[in-house]
Amino acid sequence: MAKNKTVFFCKECGFESAKWLGQCPGCKAWDSFTEEPVLKKSNKPAGIKVTREPELLSNIKAEAELRLCSGIEELDRVLGGGIVKGSLVLVGGDPGIGKSTLLLQMCREIVNKSRKVLYISGEESLSQIKMRAERLGVFHGELLLLCETNLELIEDAIGKHSPEIVIIDSIQTMFKEEVSSSPGSVSQVREATSTLMQIAKGIGITIFIIGHVTKEGVVAGPRVLEHMVDTVLYFEGDNYASYRVLRAVKNRFGSTNEIGVFEMQGTGLVEVKNPSEFMLKGRPEGEPGSVVAASIEGTRPILVEVQALICRTNFNMPRRTAAGTDYNRVNLLMAVLEKRAGVQLSDCDAYVNVAGGMRITEPALDLAVTTAILSSYKNIALDNKTVLFGEVGLTGEIRAVNMAEHRVTEAAKMGFEVCILPQANKEHIKAPGIKLIGVRNIQEVMALLRK
Repeated sequence: MAKNKTVFFCKECGFESAKWLGQCPGCKAWDSFTEEPVLKKSNKPAGIKVTREPELLSNIKAEAELRLCSGIEELDRVLGGGIVKGSLVLVGGDPGIGKSTLLLQMCREIVNKSRKVLYISGEESLSQIKMRAERLGVFHGELLLLCETNLELIEDAIGKHSPEIVIIDSIQTMFKEEVSSSPGSVSQVREATSTLMQIAKGIGITIFIIGHVTKEGVVAGPRVLEHMVDTVLYFEGDNYASYRVLRAVKNRFGSTNEIGVFEMQGTGLVEVKNPSEFMLKGRPEGEPGSVVAASIEGTRPILVEVQALICRTNFNMPRRTAAGTDYNRVNLLMAVLEKRAGVQLSDCDAYVNVAGGMRITEPALDLAVTTAILSSYKNIALDNKTVLFGEVGLTGEIRAVNMAEHRVTEAAKMGFEVCILPQANKEHIKAPGIKLIGVRNIQEVMALLRK
């Protein structure tokens, strides 16, 4: 019998090779090649038949995207204003984080508006989905459920019922019969996504795909999967915390900087309308090493608590730990404090934490981190009604940041009375009801702590 021909695919970028390679020439990833059988070739004649002529850009009329409200404001914010007709959306996240719960809640809101939705599950039975739906609330409309993994049968069901929204849970369980590899393999995931993309663009329906993630936190399967879809959403959060963050890492119809915040409760996911208030719950008062920073996620200002603990060590190598922010950035800021402010930290252990589990890496957090370190080191507490933001340079200067007025407005709304910010930003802000203190360098920040 003739041996079936196989090729090797890179799981990260989809690069194809006739033999196994230790490092992918395309994305430079190590040990990422997997062996897959060659797809059966079609008997259709070769050649490309051109059916459309190129058009001038000036002759093309731009049409606004048709958007459908999902009924969940936080989800609409991340999607860029609503669900775009004919789009393909990938939703990834850790197991049990709430991906299926979020999309089932979206289905409830949409079918309650007398719209047709088809929910296709390859992992749960119909009775399991029914039990979860009853926990989430009342479904006034008709939600179509289908347990199937064969894409040919799924395509027939979509053509027969003509839904406006289709949910695929999950892409790793779907398969095509002409592809001989097992479901979840590189070939199957790529072919399944390609088929769903043709369905979405061909008949103008929106398809949401749920994808499993690897231990590194990326969607399992070839990286080409993320390139093919229109939008990639990641559902993040700590399994031991109640809040969840929905973040867009790719969006052809909106910004990739927006986030949506949810809280997991017994009846499902509840939108957090005011993330600043949620993140500052339980904040200690009058404690050294605790400050409040004004951060920006997309267009939304969020106030978070930054904590620092500085203590002497008896070991030659002091310990450095950073949770919720960049570890290397914390080391850089500590070096600036030693050089420019004369603070001896080389014999101290340093622990920096962004309370609440939120991860923030923007430079505007620098001033809060340095102030928290100074506060803990000198054992001087900052006033509870003070908020900070600003970028710290290597020479100790405090540099301006973007969207400063939004940060100050959010701080005033939350009841803060003093805002320490870069002097360059203060000159262009008029915010009644809150005192603005502009600082130019680290030395001025230290002087404020002594008062």
